[in-house]
Amino acid sequence: MARNESLVALNGTQISYIGHDCKDIPDFLGDTYGHFARRLDLSFNQLRSLAGIKTFTELEELVVDNNLLGNDLQLPRLPNLHTLTLNKNQLTDIEALLEHLADVTPSLEYLSLLGNEACPNQLVSPDKDEDDYQRYRYFVLHKLPQLKFLDTRKVTKKEVMEAQARGAFMKVVKPKSDTTALISSELLIDASYLGEKRVCPQQPRNEAGSESHPLPYTPLPRGSRDARNHKGVFAKCRYVYYGKHSEGNRFIRNDQL
Repeated sequence: MARNESLVALNGTQISYIGHDCKDIPDFLGDTYGHFARRLDLSFNQLRSLAGIKTFTELEELVVDNNLLGNDLQLPRLPNLHTLTLNKNQLTDIEALLEHLADVTPSLEYLSLLGNEACPNQLVSPDKDEDDYQRYRYFVLHKLPQLKFLDTRKVTKKEVMEAQARGAFMKVVKPKSDTTALISSELLIDASYLGEKRVCPQQPRNEAGSESHPLPYTPLPRGSRDARNHKGVFAKCRYVYYGKHSEGNRFIRNDQL
């Protein structure tokens, strides 16, 4: 126990257990400091769960930057927690996280999510711009309207009003995974039958039974669609054009007037 406590930095009610590569919160932290700790810093570890937080019943500030926390993050109810920093973790589902925080941290006022995929910040996501980040802020404030500070910026009254009006429509949509995209690419739309759209779960097969590449829609008969097995199409036309209305008939010589 003495050896473990030597790894802890204690300053009054502030507890720091930084850079020890722990995957779970050690039991001795809660047993020894949980009943009086107000601030807990667990940065630069390898935490995948915060289950051990349940013993810190008086916690007001929680810092868990640079860990491995993902979308399965669960916190116990912390009625006094007003500051939470989750920078540089593995959070991707912003909506699920915000709904969970709204339920278990009713006093939360300071939140930072920088360095996560869920936070489209230009510093960590070069493909994002300021508009993407501002939409993210509106959505976060829609879910957590009591926030006073988000990431590195103070929340303004204008942002709060905008979040109330449009925040619900500012959700950051995640791109489809490769698996989903592959399944979607296999769905073909066949609009050639009675003008209706039908979704076919499998690609068409040729006479040999092997799958062929999907072709874009064409009004040609089925037997003439495959460019590798093209067949000519002949048909009769009832209308015969004699050239009476040709544009060339407008041009006549002077002696014909």
